[in-house]
Amino acid sequence: QVQLVESGGGLVQAGGSLRLSCAASGSILSSNAMGWYRQAPGKQRELVATITSGGSTNYADSVKGRFTISRDNAKNTVDLQMNSLKPEDIAVYYCNLWMRETITSKEYRYWGQGTQVTVSS
Repeated sequence: QVQLVESGGGLVQAGGSLRLSCAASGSILSSNAMGWYRQAPGKQRELVATITSGGSTNYADSVKGRFTISRDNAKNTVDLQMNSLKPEDIAVYYCNLWMRETITSKEYRYWGQGTQVTVSS
């Protein structure tokens, strides 16, 4: 029912920029957060940035000052502006949607298919 579709990944030189976008479709609950996670080669998936429906953001220390997450609640989209990219940022980036059912407190988590970000140096 809920689907996430990412776009914007690609190849960029170190120091360059990319903008990732994710569109969520389906029944999105009002209490939710969207974000980006990434999985580098040989590493576990890690949080990059999240943003709640209320606009609160959270960033991994490694991307603070370089990445900016934003969202459009009306469209249920979330973007990740990535500046000053480094080879360390090479990973598959996954869009994530977390939401909680108000009455039951049941939590749901959905993932996009992932988009590759490659940084050359």
